[in-house]
Amino acid sequence: MAYNPTNENPIKVPRFKETAGFYTTKQRSRIMSKIKGKDSKPELKLRKALWAKNLRFRLHDKDLPGKPDIVIKKYKLAIFIDGEFWHGYNWEENKSRIKSNRAFWIPKIQRNMQKDRQDHEALRAIGFTVFRFWSKEVTNNLPKVVNQIMLFIETAKEIRIPYKND
Repeated sequence: MAYNPTNENPIKVPRFKETAGFYTTKQRSRIMSKIKGKDSKPELKLRKALWAKNLRFRLHDKDLPGKPDIVIKKYKLAIFIDGEFWHGYNWEENKSRIKSNRAFWIPKIQRNMQKDRQDHEALRAIGFTVFRFWSKEVTNNLPKVVNQIMLFIETAKEIRIPYKND
């Protein structure tokens, strides 16, 4: 079983099946297949900006909880760029906007949010600092996002804790 530092019971997400009242069509399948889990436009934008600042990083490190989008091991920094729909941006207000297949989507997004909390705590437990940015935050305020990361790194340089592979 996965590490669960928050000791929350996992939210059950119903299977997306026709027998449960959900409709699976070729069109729906095609639409869903276009949704990226990696290399989204906001992620690429942030990576390009960090690279331009001479920051070197790893992508989607499978050895770390949650496979952060960007990892700077030298400073024990994990960065996630979360999509607003999938990770529940302004959730209490926006969940009422979900109109179809609510029995699937609401638990699905709540489970995503729960996993985000668990991954955050697991990373903190092994000494990582976690930054989470909404994709629209990266798209609309890239200089501010980059500045936050650079401020952290400048501070971390002064009190640098080496990663085990340094």
